[in-house]
Amino acid sequence: MIDIVRPRPEGDLLIEIQTSSFGAMGKKLDHVLSQYEMVLVHPIAVTTTLHKEGSKPRKSPLKGSLYSIFDELVSVPTLLDHPNFSLEIVLAHIDKFQVMDPKLRRRRGGWRTTDRRLTSIAGVERYSSMAELCELIPSGLPERFTTADIAEGAGVTRDIAQRMAYCFKAAEVFEVMDRKKQGYIYRQVLNIP
Repeated sequence: MIDIVRPRPEGDLLIEIQTSSFGAMGKKLDHVLSQYEMVLVHPIAVTTTLHKEGSKPRKSPLKGSLYSIFDELVSVPTLLDHPNFSLEIVLAHIDKFQVMDPKLRRRRGGWRTTDRRLTSIAGVERYSSMAELCELIPSGLPERFTTADIAEGAGVTRDIAQRMAYCFKAAEVFEVMDRKKQGYIYRQVLNIP
């Protein structure tokens, strides 16, 4: 099932809105991309306002960014190599509504999300190739670098930098040169303008 089909003279354009893991879409993407052009739209919450019953609304400390896309791309790191695929990232402000549910496990704190609502859009970015995704590689990296260098250059956590390195290694943009105590040493082997 596809969310939106836009008829065009050169062939239908398929638009799929995916709010959860990309990994679950593997077989569907293999089937669809062999015949159609597809845009995968993925929203990322840059701010979330929590509405819990009995409490005043408050901002969640968790904030997403454009770099959060690598959380999903690790499941399909070479997807942007496909000529029929484009990825559209919607950076959004959302409201999340939660109620206390005593049946939930303790680790979730007993709060169950009942609804999410888009309040506004902060920006939209589209990537149609690995070359375009490479724009997220921070400039000024040394010739040999670690994920700590990526994290510092991009202003992201080490976890996100590790996911970036994994994706760019799978796409043959990065190459592992060595492994030291501080982690893998990479170099950028594909300089995409």
